[in-house]
Amino acid sequence: MSGTIAVDAGQTGIRLRTDEDGRRFEADFAGVLTDRPLMPQLSDAITAFVRVHALRPDAVGVGCSGVVTPEATELAGLLAGTGVRRIAVAHDATTSYLGALGDRPGAVIAVGTGVVTLAVGRTAVARVDGWGHLIGDAGSGFWIGRAGMEAALRAFDGRGEPTVLLDRFAELFPDPSAAYIELQADERRVSRIASFSKVVDEVAAAGDAVAVGLLIAAGQELATSVLAGLGRVGLLDGPPAPVCALGNVLRSERIRAAFIDRLRIRWPGLELAEPAGTGLDGAELAASLPAASPLSGLVAVA
Repeated sequence: MSGTIAVDAGQTGIRLRTDEDGRRFEADFAGVLTDRPLMPQLSDAITAFVRVHALRPDAVGVGCSGVVTPEATELAGLLAGTGVRRIAVAHDATTSYLGALGDRPGAVIAVGTGVVTLAVGRTAVARVDGWGHLIGDAGSGFWIGRAGMEAALRAFDGRGEPTVLLDRFAELFPDPSAAYIELQADERRVSRIASFSKVVDEVAAAGDAVAVGLLIAAGQELATSVLAGLGRVGLLDGPPAPVCALGNVLRSERIRAAFIDRLRIRWPGLELAEPAGTGLDGAELAASLPAASPLSGLVAVA
């Protein structure tokens, strides 16, 4: 029995999943490069997944980082040889929301290499940030990693506070003055810089004041995005709407605490909602989303 291939594509990795003939198949590929056409990258991953497991999918549901206008028709053309009959494509903010809260009002913030918030009211939808590492993604793994590297280089120059971040940076780049050249030449520089966010968290856990300050700032940025989204869809007044926080970045105790503390200024009793599922679950739901849903306008179908 054939089914739906769910695809959750971010800058760190592309995850795929499907159930066919009573068996579950899963795969991981390298993340998408958002400065290059996205649909061919997705097609390559999906086609390889189908070929390796000899799948016979009916549908594909995709949530992808970096999507401006979902191109379901283009992806359908690229997958013409796979037998897929229905394709749904959305930004991963939409599929993250569907996976976490389903089709009910609230807000979901998904924080990994990048970050995006989606707030859904009774009739309105608002996306906040998700504008990429060059001009947005405040509070994301890249934002934290870049800030940590900048703090390290400020200490190296004598422009900033002394910090253990410089020692950890020098472990990766023995000559800190040459680090920027190496990073500029690396096509995976976005995920590489984002990975330094883990170092910032480790250094903060050991009590480094500079690192602690960066994590608090990140948590506050993330909360600001959620509040902005809820305000735009009419859910800021009254009792707290469900707020769900996703992604590895918000597993950091310090970032999560700063995030919740900022939200509790507005709603002292707020507790974060537990996600019902994952972005993969949301990608699968996107392939069969009812037309009456406020989110349906964010999903392209072919």
